[in-house]
Amino acid sequence: FDVSTKTGGPFGTIKHPAELAHGANNGLDIAVRLLEPIKAEFPILSYADFYQLAGVVAVEITGGPEVPFHPGREDKPEPPPEGRLPDATKGSDHLRDVFGKAMGLSDQDIVALSGGHTIGAAHKERSGFEGPWTSNPLIFDNSYFKELLSGEREG
Repeated sequence: FDVSTKTGGPFGTIKHPAELAHGANNGLDIAVRLLEPIKAEFPILSYADFYQLAGVVAVEITGGPEVPFHPGREDKPEPPPEGRLPDATKGSDHLRDVFGKAMGLSDQDIVALSGGHTIGAAHKERSGFEGPWTSNPLIFDNSYFKELLSGEREG
């Protein structure tokens, strides 16, 4: 999302090769491909709603909070321009530029959003980084922050 132009958002455009080619989306083509047979069973759902619902389910089945789901998003034919997501090699000032200035998020919002790293892992061939963000990447909890604060991990 870009706060100044009021453009961007969850419009299902991640399925387009142009958006999958964005550097910050490297490797998401695998998830999109794996989700496609499931999406085919629910043609009434827009891709925009489907991908949001997939995220809701992922958070909930890994032990995270219940996330309300509100359908009604429309698919857009064109992806947003590249460069709206942060570069993983840059620090907190860069996060503030991308999420704060460009998207209108507060520092508290940025910290909460970063907590999503509690699940999953990085892959060297996709991001240049390798390994899970936490000691148990299949559980949604606050271990990402605990491990950062304890010095067990770098963020």
